[in-house]
Amino acid sequence: MRYRLWRVVVFCVAPILPLFWLYQAWSFALGPDPGKVLVDRLGLAALALLLITLAMTPLQRLSSWGGWLAVRRQLGLWCFAYVVLHLSVYAVFVLGLDGGQLLIDLRKRPYIFVGALAFLGLLALAVTSNRWSMRKLGRRWKVLHRLVYAVLALVLLHMLWVVRADIEEWLIYATFAAFLMVLRIPGVLARLNRWISGFRAKSQNLSQ
Repeated sequence: MRYRLWRVVVFCVAPILPLFWLYQAWSFALGPDPGKVLVDRLGLAALALLLITLAMTPLQRLSSWGGWLAVRRQLGLWCFAYVVLHLSVYAVFVLGLDGGQLLIDLRKRPYIFVGALAFLGLLALAVTSNRWSMRKLGRRWKVLHRLVYAVLALVLLHMLWVVRADIEEWLIYATFAAFLMVLRIPGVLARLNRWISGFRAKSQNLSQ
């Protein structure tokens, strides 16, 4: 188990290092606005980790291997860590630590407001991701953590507003998110599991 958790840490930390190395190269590596590029890259990393976290439950149900769920919480917390980095870089390099400018952005730029809502949702999930909260909240814990689906929708809307006309990359993330939601429809995962089992059986018969 500890070995698997170390692999999760390496997987999640690795993308940060080249980003900050590139930032040292300033405009040569990231263009004339390196702060904005860092904001965008960290935001995409957070979205990718959110989708990977949501993929853990379907993978566990399809494979019956508990290891997927063993790392789900760590992946979720790393997703939140990337969101914090995303906001921190935005506050330092885009806002210049100007709280007044943040209020203006929240009022005049809808995608900033939507992103702030998504952050508050992720904050609630991160704070209650421990065992103490699970015991304290009981059945309400699962209800609260279904908030992740609303957070995913807000994050995709935030990204769509940011990319605007250039939506090819957004469509990739949105399609994967839609696929994960379809897998959560009752009966879909069971049918997919039966199809995979039948495909494996046919493959084994052909190989014999």
